[in-house]
Amino acid sequence: MAEKYYLGVDVGSVSTNFFLMDGGKQGVYSSYLRTMGQPINTVKEGLRQLGGFLGGRKIAGVGVTGSGRNLAAVLLGADVVKNEITAHAVAAGDTCPGVNTVLEIGGQDSKLIILRQGVVVDFAMNSVCAAGTGSFLDQQAARLGIPIEEFGGLALQSENSVRIAGRCSVFAESDMIHKQQMGNSLPDIIAGLCDALVRNYLNNLAKGKEIKAPVVFQGGVAANAGIKRAFEQALGLEVTVPENFDVMGALGAALLARAQARDKPSTFLGIGISEMSHTSRSFCCSHCANNCEIVELSCGDRVLARWGDRCGKWSGHACKDIG
Repeated sequence: MAEKYYLGVDVGSVSTNFFLMDGGKQGVYSSYLRTMGQPINTVKEGLRQLGGFLGGRKIAGVGVTGSGRNLAAVLLGADVVKNEITAHAVAAGDTCPGVNTVLEIGGQDSKLIILRQGVVVDFAMNSVCAAGTGSFLDQQAARLGIPIEEFGGLALQSENSVRIAGRCSVFAESDMIHKQQMGNSLPDIIAGLCDALVRNYLNNLAKGKEIKAPVVFQGGVAANAGIKRAFEQALGLEVTVPENFDVMGALGAALLARAQARDKPSTFLGIGISEMSHTSRSFCCSHCANNCEIVELSCGDRVLARWGDRCGKWSGHACKDIG
């Protein structure tokens, strides 16, 4: 019998991530693509790239997560659709058994997940303020003329990080410029920016929450060694960055697909959908006072799905016979 594989897809505002694992939960393929405001095209491009790797391998289950999970679920014919908190918690628990705290920072949002005995007991999300996300560091790196990939190494060279206002990205930039004018060294300024991001994260998400070890740090920003060190100094705890830190949402979705699949046939529509023509549109339903904004996904002249309504008038139109 051919070995079965399980695919997880995490569609976010900044990136769309794919993770493929075998039946033994070993990762065999992953990809990180910029969404660029085009989730449909990005998912299809990810499928094209995956198809080149798959060969004759059989995908026995597909899980999706992320802010674009509903769109991806219809597009792919997903077996499992879960929110980001669940997917990240499952991935962290599998990667670091006994984990009690998950720190997750992406490009446009951040999350704090509290687990006890493998169960999520509390969480917090920040999707409003840029100062606690990766975009904060991107903005300051551009201002300094430094590739973001060099930020972590420079921060570790600091001997005395400066204090930079981190509650707002606008104020942080003004404060950073002031510190430059004062003659502070570049490593000290970058370390100060890392400290500011961590301070903002903890002030916004961790109030009233007990952060206990083991602590796992995931999301694209976990690649920054300066942020990892800033968390360890602020918390007084060791922070672990897992091997697949940048695609943990997709990894969690793949694990969830594997857990649900068992011997049931997958509803996955196949790699071939990457070559089909899909379009989306939105319209306002004025049939009642709710004025719901409906999103519609089509393939050719066939409507695959609609969602966004409160009463169910438009939702439920889906076709699973694309091939």
